[in-house]
Amino acid sequence: MAGGGRDGGGGRRRGGGGHGPAMALRGPLMAAAGGGRLLAARCREHGEDNLFVYDCTNVEKKALEDKWQDGQPTDKGSDDILAFAFSPSGDYFVLTDDNKRLILFRTKPSWECISIRSVNRRCTSLVITAAEDKILVADKSGDVYSYSIKEPQAEGKLELGHLSMVLDVALSPDDRYILTADRDEKIRVSLTKAPYNIVSYCLGHKEFVSRILAVPNYPDLLLSASGDGTLRLWHYKSGDEVYCCHLSSVCGPDATKTDQKYTVTRIAYCCQGGYVAVLCDCIPTVYIFQLDAVAQQLAYKQQISLKHKGWDVAFEEAGDIWILQEDSEAPLQLYRPCDGQWKPVPDDEGLQRMSKYLRDNWTVFEGFVGAESYYSSLYKASFDDTAVYLQRKEERLQQQKKKKQDLQHGSNGQTKKIKIEEPSL
Repeated sequence: MAGGGRDGGGGRRRGGGGHGPAMALRGPLMAAAGGGRLLAARCREHGEDNLFVYDCTNVEKKALEDKWQDGQPTDKGSDDILAFAFSPSGDYFVLTDDNKRLILFRTKPSWECISIRSVNRRCTSLVITAAEDKILVADKSGDVYSYSIKEPQAEGKLELGHLSMVLDVALSPDDRYILTADRDEKIRVSLTKAPYNIVSYCLGHKEFVSRILAVPNYPDLLLSASGDGTLRLWHYKSGDEVYCCHLSSVCGPDATKTDQKYTVTRIAYCCQGGYVAVLCDCIPTVYIFQLDAVAQQLAYKQQISLKHKGWDVAFEEAGDIWILQEDSEAPLQLYRPCDGQWKPVPDDEGLQRMSKYLRDNWTVFEGFVGAESYYSSLYKASFDDTAVYLQRKEERLQQQKKKKQDLQHGSNGQTKKIKIEEPSL
């Protein structure tokens, strides 16, 4: 699933965007979602059970059933959660689902639903501003809307639009710039106060841009990832690319698979040490890099091999890495830095508690186990394959031959003469 809040390490962090189960961290708070159910708890606090469960299947649908678009009733979607995010302080949490609902929560002193609003299109990503006054929601039609937090019942305001699907949205650490990534390989930088004013484009990716992350402690830098298998670093205000890492060059034995695509589904960042954790589509491995802001490059540090496909990854502020994976027995993994390497800590009390919550609710996750890749449909159609080209050419020739035969034979089986007119000069 996807969406943009601040990561536990200080970076803006979305829960996933409609692509499967996802999680997010904010201080002691952890949220995880699968299907239409949200699970949230304080993973670092001892004491009694503090699990909060919100099921979108139980949300009142009447308001949406009465809503029409373009003279037609809205199509009824599932209740699957598509994107979610914590606010920077963790005081707010927002999610959107496949039924085009935007649901806002207050998390302190206890979880409480503040509002349920309708969105125009299904969401792909969302983020809460550093000022915690607005939610920016990107959708499949390429638009980005803003929704007020201070006026939780107010309708959304259109801020900007792309000509293709927006796959991720982020904000600069000071909220001055809106950063949007689309299916047509572009990253666009717009002024928040005047989004029609485009500051720059970050151009260089060869396929859809799947993830972007504004580096919180280096506010001029942006990380991006794409279906082209690269992780790139940008000076986003000028649109200049300063570093490009081809993931196939650091992915070990898997790199021998010539048809393997390294499509990044998650980027997590930890301010303490400048560490970057990357998860790729359908590859059971977390890749860890370190950002050298002075040299303006990424250094490969380590890879964590998983026994199962990873759904999401997130940092705690101190550098611990949480991994959500498609394993009913051990849905969460926790790794802690020790002597420059991350090592598993299976006996951690918080890990055991959160894992039990997920196991007890595994029915909402199991439908995503072994699911096909969401990203495969985003790649540009390629006709470079000679065999595919020749096959389609033969199909066209057969169709033309059949059409000619149909024209030459009348309904009574008699051959008709066809007069072909010469074009006039």
